[in-house]
Amino acid sequence: MTMIIRPIEVEDAEKILKLNKRIDASGFMLHEPGERKTTACQQKEAIEKITLEERSVFFVAEADGHLTGFIAAFGGKLKRNKHSAYLALGVHDGFYGQGIATSLITKVFEWADDTDISRLELTVIKDNEKAIKLYQKMGFQIEGEKVHSLMIDGQPANEYYMYKLV
Repeated sequence: MTMIIRPIEVEDAEKILKLNKRIDASGFMLHEPGERKTTACQQKEAIEKITLEERSVFFVAEADGHLTGFIAAFGGKLKRNKHSAYLALGVHDGFYGQGIATSLITKVFEWADDTDISRLELTVIKDNEKAIKLYQKMGFQIEGEKVHSLMIDGQPANEYYMYKLV
C-alpha cells in the first residue's frame, strides 16, 4: 500500500463524505454516527471555501485511490488570533496503527511553519485515550478541560483542550 498526503480537491467531495461517515461511527467525533447530512454539493462548496482561505488547509491521506484519513486546520481570521489554527483529525478505523495520523499531523506542522502559524489547538474527548496519547507523542499538551461540553448517549462527556506551539 502506497500512502500519500495531499491537499484535498473538489473532486474528493464524495470520498470525504464517505470517509467522514465511517469516522463518525467511531463515536469520538463531534457528529453522532449517522447524523451527518451533508450532500456532495454542500461538501464541494465547503472544499472550495477552505481552499480559498489563506490561513486554513485541508489535507487527506490517500492509499490506492481511497481516502484513509484527513486533517483540517482552520486558521484565525483576526489580527489577534491569526497566529493560531484549530485542528480536526480523523482516520479510517481499518487503517489504525499505520502512521497515517502521525503523517497528517507532521504535514500540518510543515504547513504551519510555512504559514507563520505558531499555535495549533484542538479538542479531544477525554475518554479517547489513544488519540490523547498520539497528540502527546506529537508534542501537544493538555491546556484545560471542557466540562460537560458534549452529550454522548444521553450522558455528559468532557473534552480536553490541547495545544502545541510550533
